[in-house]
Amino acid sequence: MKIVMAVIKPFKLEEVRDALTSIGVHGLTVTEVKGYGRQKGHTEIYRGAEYAVSFLPKIKIEVAVPSDMVDKVIDAISAAARTGQIGDGKIFVSSIEKAVRIRTGETDIDAL
Repeated sequence: MKIVMAVIKPFKLEEVRDALTSIGVHGLTVTEVKGYGRQKGHTEIYRGAEYAVSFLPKIKIEVAVPSDMVDKVIDAISAAARTGQIGDGKIFVSSIEKAVRIRTGETDIDAL
């Protein structure tokens, strides 16, 4: 089992969700986060004063999947989240040692 974590632009969330649903992924966790990478933030003007926004709003998506689905999930997220501009995001994959569905007590792959 693997957990796929993707940090994407907020306006791409629905497209990514639809892409994941189309390949059979029906559960995901979404968190609103802030961060920066090569984008380095930007400047905005508020009440006539210019100020720097160092951390940009992003969406973090976490999806737990069987190991054999990881490549399909990465391809789906990449295709749906890509704009071709700087700041499209990153995808990280980690192993899951154990998963338990609280309601039923099912474990590992059955719990996904």
